[in-house]
Amino acid sequence: MQRLLAVTTMAFACLTALPAKADMDAVFTNTVVSRYPDGGWVKHWFNRDGTYAAQFSDGRRLSARWSVNGEKVCLTNIRPNMLIPRFCTTMVDAGVGETWQSRDPLGRRVQNVLVAGREP
Repeated sequence: MQRLLAVTTMAFACLTALPAKADMDAVFTNTVVSRYPDGGWVKHWFNRDGTYAAQFSDGRRLSARWSVNGEKVCLTNIRPNMLIPRFCTTMVDAGVGETWQSRDPLGRRVQNVLVAGREP
């Protein structure tokens, strides 16, 4: 089953994903994992209350607020403070188990996968 996901990348390789408004439940019950060529990864979680959390392979954690703005998803109130106070990206099609390529704001390639369930 296809899900509309928004994929965004933040400074220091933070990536997020979010389904379209009509199918929000998918993002609340799944995990997006972003993998970098050097073996690093980031796990991303969106919550119904508008909060977002990420965990990096090196143990760092990030939190933010998310919102949908038209066909984009935006992160604000990013903690710890990043190089940018707000980041938005356009939505793309993807489903559980599917992978897709993207780039972070520094131009680095990442491969993303939507994983069923909320991996810790």
